[in-house]
Amino acid sequence: MNKKILALALSLIIATAFVSAQSVYKWTDEEGVTHFGDRQPIGQQSESISIRTGRQSSSDRASPQERVRQINEQQAEAAESEAMTAAEEARQKQRSANCQTATSNLSLISSGSRIKVQEDGEERFLTDEEIAEKREQFEDIAEANCGN
Repeated sequence: MNKKILALALSLIIATAFVSAQSVYKWTDEEGVTHFGDRQPIGQQSESISIRTGRQSSSDRASPQERVRQINEQQAEAAESEAMTAAEEARQKQRSANCQTATSNLSLISSGSRIKVQEDGEERFLTDEEIAEKREQFEDIAEANCGN
């Protein structure tokens, strides 16, 4: 009984291999209709064509390790992009704060009031030249941080 099953299985495997190795022929009849068949037509010019199955070849398929590597690379790129976005957001907040401070200092200097500073533990008022110098500094800061 086992020999019969083995012989049947072997014949099925061989038949399957033989069937999959057969050619398919393509020809056009006198009326211009295209036909396909597994036998070459008699008296007609035909060409043998190869049939592709729905399966992918093994060379097109990525190994599981390769797919894991690709996924890890994509995740790393996404994390890097997110980190860059967070860093850009922090820079924007810092620029906004710098702009606000410079604008506030410029309005204070422009008010014409005397400005007192503390140096080496002593308080003193800024001279007109020092005020002009500070105004230029704050204008530069405002220009750098308040613009687009």
